[in-house]
Amino acid sequence: MKIDLTETNSSKINAAMVQARRDIGTPAIGMVLTLVIVTDEENAYDALKSASDASHEHPSRIIVVIKRVSRSPRSRRDARLDAEIRVGADSGSGETVVLRLHGELVDHAQSVVLPLLLPDAPVVVWWPEGAPNDLAGDPLGALAQRRITDTYSCENPIAALADRSTAYALGDTDLSWTRITPWRSMLAAALDQQTLSVDSAVVEGEDDNPSCELLAMWLADRLGVPVKRTLSDGPGLTAVHLVTQDGDIVLDRADGALATLSMPGQPDRAVALKRRDTAELLAEELRRLDPDNTFESALKFGVAKLEASQGSGSPAPARTAQAAQAKAAPAKSAAPPAADDKPAAKPASKPARKAAAK
Repeated sequence: MKIDLTETNSSKINAAMVQARRDIGTPAIGMVLTLVIVTDEENAYDALKSASDASHEHPSRIIVVIKRVSRSPRSRRDARLDAEIRVGADSGSGETVVLRLHGELVDHAQSVVLPLLLPDAPVVVWWPEGAPNDLAGDPLGALAQRRITDTYSCENPIAALADRSTAYALGDTDLSWTRITPWRSMLAAALDQQTLSVDSAVVEGEDDNPSCELLAMWLADRLGVPVKRTLSDGPGLTAVHLVTQDGDIVLDRADGALATLSMPGQPDRAVALKRRDTAELLAEELRRLDPDNTFESALKFGVAKLEASQGSGSPAPARTAQAAQAKAAPAKSAAPPAADDKPAAKPASKPARKAAAK
């Protein structure tokens, strides 16, 4: 069921949602959180579709806030709120309210959203793109326990990571971090199976891919070893090499779907490591509403610290196809990625490696 309201207010929207639930025969509210999506008209459809898919795992009230930019001075002075309400099959496993704010109301979105939040339920705010620098200081961000961004959609993702680090507050997270959860789990499990000391690491992936930088920072922060970052043609993150005295532990994913895990003294094994869509990433983030201390530690390690450890602020040039083939040759020392780095420290103990899996 869809209901359109023009020139309305929060009270009328709440009343319409109650009536809509009664009309479809489900007056009870079985939702577990409120997800506020702050976006524009261009990205609203994709963001709402991903949120609706994620709501099958986390029944939610989804509030989409679309700020309509007024062109004339008169229209900028005239505040108006239009709403579209979706319940039942049109809204996933919950209910959806699409708010379009006009005029002066654009600067006071929190006053519209606050009365629509589910009572006594967590609030999550998601900016698919165009997030403010200070998430917790944003009026809408201040309402939430968790604030989700995606630096991959920024014009300069690596600079955006630095901004996130400077303005980080408990509850902030990023989908670029969520994308590397399977990689972190696989690498931590590999280290648990081997009594090897990691001397250095290499992370290989696309240029300007914040997930690659975050993985490199996580390794440097948790293992206390130099980490380099090199470029490939992708897709996304393509390989990680953990260098030990007994041989390299290599997790290589060339096609974005299936990876090969190589460890000293063991046969190579194939592992599923497909690239996930936004709905899957969002659903993972909604599973935990407490601060992610591992993300905070990796983020605050900093891209600048990694680049400084390489002695140069500029990344290594992307490899050509011929160079990539040459790298596949037996020589294990063939330089893969180039990036993060922390002063070489003692090899991480097994408990420390377990902590890295957190």
